Amino acid sequence: MGSKTPENEPHRNDHGDSSNSNGACRDGGEPRGSHNSRDGDGCLGDVVNEDDSDDDDDAHGEVTIISTENQLPSESGSAKKKKKKSKKKKKKTVSGAKKQSNPPRISLTELFPTGEYPEGEVQHYTKIRTKTAEERHTARLQFNAEDGEFLQTYRKAAEVHRQTRRWVRENVKPGHSTLEIAEGIEDSVRALLGHPGLETGDSLKGGMGFPTGICLNHEVAHYTPSPGKGVVVQHQDVMTVDFGVHINGWIVDSAFTMAFDPTYDDLLAAVKDATNTGVKTAGIDVRISDVSAAIQEAMESWEVEIRGKTYPVKPVRNLTAHDIKHWHIHGGKSIPFVKNSDQTKMEEGEIFAIETFGSTGRGYTRDDVGIYGYGLNHDAPLTTSLPLASAKRLHKTIRENFSTIVFCRRYLDRLGLDRYLAGMNCLVQHGIVEAYKPLTDIEGSYSAQFEHTLILRESHKEILSRGEDY
Repeated sequence: MGSKTPENEPHRNDHGDSSNSNGACRDGGEPRGSHNSRDGDGCLGDVVNEDDSDDDDDAHGEVTIISTENQLPSESGSAKKKKKKSKKKKKKTVSGAKKQSNPPRISLTELFPTGEYPEGEVQHYTKIRTKTAEERHTARLQFNAEDGEFLQTYRKAAEVHRQTRRWVRENVKPGHSTLEIAEGIEDSVRALLGHPGLETGDSLKGGMGFPTGICLNHEVAHYTPSPGKGVVVQHQDVMTVDFGVHINGWIVDSAFTMAFDPTYDDLLAAVKDATNTGVKTAGIDVRISDVSAAIQEAMESWEVEIRGKTYPVKPVRNLTAHDIKHWHIHGGKSIPFVKNSDQTKMEEGEIFAIETFGSTGRGYTRDDVGIYGYGLNHDAPLTTSLPLASAKRLHKTIRENFSTIVFCRRYLDRLGLDRYLAGMNCLVQHGIVEAYKPLTDIEGSYSAQFEHTLILRESHKEILSRGEDY
């Protein structure tokens, strides 16, 4: 989830009901339920039973999780027969595999019963720093990044992200709507975590780290479908998907861009290269300015030809990467994508969302119409005098279900709330809740984003969200 530079902080909405009631980021598209494949829970495919044959699993693009301890009951007999007939190691491994459904709906606790989740990509630092005893003590006071339970929590959230986005990348095609895609992602995340988020406080244990962002073409960041509305994705669209997964307030933030037309491949490659360069440059005691300079150099070395015209790929100047703190997607440190003089250093134990945005337009965003989401201000008082009873009730609901996690109108609708816009406007006007606007470049341009979450551990950095896809 992109962070705006300080001089472009999101403006609070002080215009009453009319502005918030127009919360749709994009209008149009097909209504939900108008196509058989789009009915139900926002899925783009049929749920595959766990006891389907291997051929059926492959046809539906299922994720295979290797687990020699947990065979499905319906497969145990055939598995033993396979082992007797063949001594090939591969056959034995596949026979004991437990399969993820398509779309993903099997909780990760079933797929990983031992509670051990895949480690992220390990990158060693180019320079090893020797810490003083005082520095080691200070680092431990914040939280222990080497703590096994903490790491497994983060790795689990990252695995949820990988399995969910694999479904997106393998199943989403032109003709699907942004609402279907967003709801499919959110249903998958909640199912894999085992927290539907419908009971009070359940979504605080695990759920979406922020509203799913689905951006098309010149839409750079912070677009999410409004309730009941979505835009149909076309073959010529460049689509960015940005979503977060949190467990007990620890957030994995990762994003990718898809294009169905190879015309835009160089745009995607440029931004992916810039993000990977930022990841490679990041480390303990590395200055923010050094990471920014490396990102800019990588991205600006690319250009893309679109319909006979060549465009330089520009880093978006007023968005930044950022650190992540407990319950806060933007922790306070920002990493611009252009050269700067910020001498702030990255520190051991910090968690960063290293992301970059590239554009064929101006490389500068402006606020668009509508509202992307809302977030409870961390320094807002727990109790305050409000003129509307609906605002007081809404404030209580937000604290009990989201805390400072950013949410959107669709998430309130899932909880059964209605007629809450007046109360929401009141909370925004009193500074209790922040409203976030969609961000766009000039029409006719194309933008892309890639992002990874990493943690700066003592001897190396672990790129938690890294996968085979990006």
